Amino acid sequence: MKKIALAYSGGLDTTVIVPWLKEHYDCEVVAVCGDVGQACDWEGLEKKALSSGASKLVVNDLKKDFVEQTLWPLVKAGALYEGRYLLGTAAARPLIAKALTETAVAEGCSAIAHGCTGKGNDQIRFEMGIKAFAPDMEIIAPWRIWDMGSREEEIAYLEARGIPAPFKKGDSYSRDDNLWHVSHEGLDLEDPMNEPVLEGMLKMCVPPDKAPDEAEYVELSFEKGVPVAMNGEGMDGVSLVAKLNELGGRHGIGILDMVENRVVGMKSRGVYETPAGAIIMEAHQKLEQLCLDRKTTSFKATVAQRFAELMYEGEWYSPLMDAVNAFVDSTQEAVCGVVKLRLWKGGLSCAGMSSPYSLYDHSLASFATGPLFDHHDATGFIKRGLMKARLGAESSKAGAAPAGANGSGGSGLKAAKVAAAY
Repeated sequence: MKKIALAYSGGLDTTVIVPWLKEHYDCEVVAVCGDVGQACDWEGLEKKALSSGASKLVVNDLKKDFVEQTLWPLVKAGALYEGRYLLGTAAARPLIAKALTETAVAEGCSAIAHGCTGKGNDQIRFEMGIKAFAPDMEIIAPWRIWDMGSREEEIAYLEARGIPAPFKKGDSYSRDDNLWHVSHEGLDLEDPMNEPVLEGMLKMCVPPDKAPDEAEYVELSFEKGVPVAMNGEGMDGVSLVAKLNELGGRHGIGILDMVENRVVGMKSRGVYETPAGAIIMEAHQKLEQLCLDRKTTSFKATVAQRFAELMYEGEWYSPLMDAVNAFVDSTQEAVCGVVKLRLWKGGLSCAGMSSPYSLYDHSLASFATGPLFDHHDATGFIKRGLMKARLGAESSKAGAAPAGANGSGGSGLKAAKVAAAY
């Protein structure tokens, strides 16, 4: 009998896939779940997996690795997909795919199945991760094979087999959650004209208008770009993220309603909750403003965008991502210090920051003349800039003059002067 490892979450898709695999492949199904901090009744999950037909449930505890190997590099990079999304789902997939593959090999499985849809990003992330560690492993993607085309048909499939659907029909958002975030897709969110009904939808956060009327402050300490303490108390990464989720969620921090561009070419809309992530990323950005020079900051922003795209597209295990991470790490040596933030009704503002490696110098920044900078010193710098502006203006005038014998209209002179200026 063929043995297949299934990336199992206990949601609708994977609940359907267990009996579907057994019916179509005459196989034993080993359900494999990665614990990345999602809210879950683990005993109930095992019971659910077995009752749907799986031979066993294997749970891999990935929380520590998730934070240290994936989230902290993301924070150090300052990566936001399309400038907004904190990559909550994408960040967890590489480790889940690696652990899934390792479990499949250890269990003697000849194939791996997943519940990702043909329209989604996760099929790419999972399959690229699987192939990175088991290039010859067969991959089965039921959503690209079966005839079911909607969640309603999946529910009917389960009902016909006496298997209960794993949610209430009135709250059937497609969700993904882990230590970093919760995502919500589907139902009323599929129409961009619909305002999200946050109350009743949100799992980690309160709606901002329901948050406390009094602001709360939090102080984060960083070492080499990584948060290591909250309000002066040192914590491991998992505990720190959990604490900040509780704090940020209470104040409605980190709620994002976004239309994004999927890898497969279509747009999708989701509501994301990332309270700890929003707090940590804001504090890290503030600290970098103190500690990084102007050109490093500018170039790092370009690298952050590429980092986000690589992670979103499932290319975590790639030579380019290794090189990007190496560059990011080199910029973080001096990103050490403390940042204090004010949390109030969904908003974050900086309430103070300091670093032993700060490049900010009060005597230079002050309007008053100090010993390190004389206002007269700016004269040469300004003259250099004015020369460029003057030559540019003269070139424009020359370009507007009547055409010469060669019909150039002065364009050659203009090009030469602009080249000389720069």
